[in-house]
Amino acid sequence: MQAAAIILSGGKSSRMGTNKSLLKINNKMNIERIRDKIKPVFDDIILVTNDSQAYEFLGVKMTGDQYPGMGPLAGLHAGLEASSHEVNLVVACDMPFVSAELAEIMVSYCRDVDAVVPVVDGKEHPLFAVYKKDLAAAAAKCIKEGRRRMKHLLDDVRVRYVTENDFTDFNDIEIQRIFFNMNHPQDYEDAKKWAETE
Repeated sequence: MQAAAIILSGGKSSRMGTNKSLLKINNKMNIERIRDKIKPVFDDIILVTNDSQAYEFLGVKMTGDQYPGMGPLAGLHAGLEASSHEVNLVVACDMPFVSAELAEIMVSYCRDVDAVVPVVDGKEHPLFAVYKKDLAAAAAKCIKEGRRRMKHLLDDVRVRYVTENDFTDFNDIEIQRIFFNMNHPQDYEDAKKWAETE
C-alpha cells in the first residue's frame, strides 16, 4: 500500500503506572501486536519514541520528537517528518486491537482532504487516524504557537470525519475493541481477557 504507518510511543503511561507499549498480551508485547496487525498492509512502519534502545527488537524505522514533552501532536509531527509517504496512518501504542482492514478504509477516504479522523460513539479518535505528510508544517506551527492539542491542528485543516456508518463491514463489538485505549490497569486486564478469544 502506498502509505506508511506511524506508531506513537512517547507517552509517560502515568495512569497505567508502567510502559503500556511493553505490557504483554497473549505472550506478545502490546507494541509487537500493533506492529504485527498493521504490517500486512503497511510495509513501511515508523515508530516515534524518545527511547529507541527499548524498541530495537521491533526492527522498524525509528525517530524521536523534535519538540520533546509536547505530547501527541509532537509525535505526529516527528512521524510525518520521517515518513517518505504522502498518506500516513497514525496509531497510539495503547490500542491492542487495531485493524489494518479498517485502516485501509480510512486511507481510501484521504484523497481530497488533509486528514481522516474516526468518530465513534460521538468521540473523536485522532490517534488512530490518517494524515497527509504536508501536515507536519501545520503541526509545528501549532506547537510553536502553544496550541498543543490534536484538536488545534484539526481545526486548521481539511478533515473528513468518519463514523460507524463508514465501517459497515465491522460489527459494534469489533468497532469498540478496535478503538479501545488501554490507559488503566483494569483496561489491561480487560484486554488480556478479550485477547484470549481472538
